[in-house]
Amino acid sequence: MKIISINTGSSSLKFSLFDMKEEKVIASGLFERIGIEGSSYTIKFNGEKLQQEIELNTHTDAVKVLLEKLIDLEIIKSLEEIDGVGHRIVHGKDKYSESVLVNDTVISDLEEYKEFAPLHNPANVLGIRAFKEVLPNVPMAVVFDTAFHQTMDEEAYLYPVPYKWYKEYGVRKYGFHGTSHKYIANAMKDILGREDFKLISCHIGNGGSICAIKDMKSIDTTMGFTPLAGIMMGTRSGDIDPSIIPYVMEKEGKNVGEVLDDLNKSSGLLGMSEFSSDMRDIVSKCDEGDEQVLTARGKYVRRIVDYIAQYYVLLGGADAIVFTAGVGENSVPIRREVCERLACLGVKIDLDLNNGRGETLKISTDDSKIDVYIVPTDEELMIARDTLNLIKNR
Repeated sequence: MKIISINTGSSSLKFSLFDMKEEKVIASGLFERIGIEGSSYTIKFNGEKLQQEIELNTHTDAVKVLLEKLIDLEIIKSLEEIDGVGHRIVHGKDKYSESVLVNDTVISDLEEYKEFAPLHNPANVLGIRAFKEVLPNVPMAVVFDTAFHQTMDEEAYLYPVPYKWYKEYGVRKYGFHGTSHKYIANAMKDILGREDFKLISCHIGNGGSICAIKDMKSIDTTMGFTPLAGIMMGTRSGDIDPSIIPYVMEKEGKNVGEVLDDLNKSSGLLGMSEFSSDMRDIVSKCDEGDEQVLTARGKYVRRIVDYIAQYYVLLGGADAIVFTAGVGENSVPIRREVCERLACLGVKIDLDLNNGRGETLKISTDDSKIDVYIVPTDEELMIARDTLNLIKNR
């Protein structure tokens, strides 16, 4: 069976086409600047890469071109080979605790929840409608970033604010990166050969979140009402004192939206270092002894360690810590520094093994009290798996 995983942005459409018999990507690509001058697409297949500028006025245009190219390039023989389409959805509020097949109610809910993810949910709906128009008889599923975290209890997801805010406005922790954390939980189930484990999953990329997982369920996670909360990220601040917002508004003559924009796009590593949001640049600059960049890197590591330690206590110990996503999978020095600061918990890693990048690898020593792993995440595959399971069980 062949499943397409889709991640739709306001002016983009990213896809991966899987042969689910072997869970193998047979084509992937990106359509960019949809509805904007200079639109184009890139398709990768069989070790080749095809790039072309083409007029794409709507997401439906992009879907039509995508499907035409899959046939023209003989990646598939006909549209009948496509058995399902899975869509990444950022926000399902607390209604959706698992992936579901698309119907009119689901689309209506996604449109209703747009105030919770104004940059993402409306774009996600555009992608769904585009595929419904071009492939009306192919089943589609929606896979929510928030779904995996709906197993958190009230003590974890409620904020210490007026309860009315939760009841009437939906103010609570939702958590994000759930598709990635779920993938990691499933990968560790295969590695450990059981489901009854305590896991701290560290999805650390330009955006980042940490998740406490017990017996395959999310117990707590660092992102909150929005993806701005939690650990320090590439351009996001993570947790701060909320009183900073009105203070800066007054000092700089900005409104709430402008300050939140600063916290989302001009903070984190970029804001503290005044140099870069990319950890590779940060590490390289640290080698030059730049004190401001060294402080930013230290703060970044400290925030990660703070939450790992917190979740270690919450879980009553941990069987494993997993590093995943761009920084987690590839940054040797950041993994080393995090683990060095966790030495008081009995964490020990093999420095040679820690040189691994982008592959599943146990990097802890035999006498480490907590196993430490690198596990590459695959959100697109998780979307395809959920879509296939829903189609089979409908």
